[in-house]
Amino acid sequence: MAWTWRYLTADGGAPAQGEPSSEQFPSRGDAESWLGEHWRTLSDGGVGRVVLLDGDREVYEMSLEAVQ
Repeated sequence: MAWTWRYLTADGGAPAQGEPSSEQFPSRGDAESWLGEHWRTLSDGGVGRVVLLDGDREVYEMSLEAVQ
């Protein structure tokens, strides 16, 4: 199975400009490393939350909002 990210607004809806394309990753670690490098760009583009998917299975959801 491929690991991918689903992108949501902070309130759980689809991002205002539409969902950005999501790359596929061979492992969970690769997907999480990629997010660690790109989360700010996603956040600046309207993504407030992400869901990690293993194929069709949701693994977890988390916020991209910066902690003040």
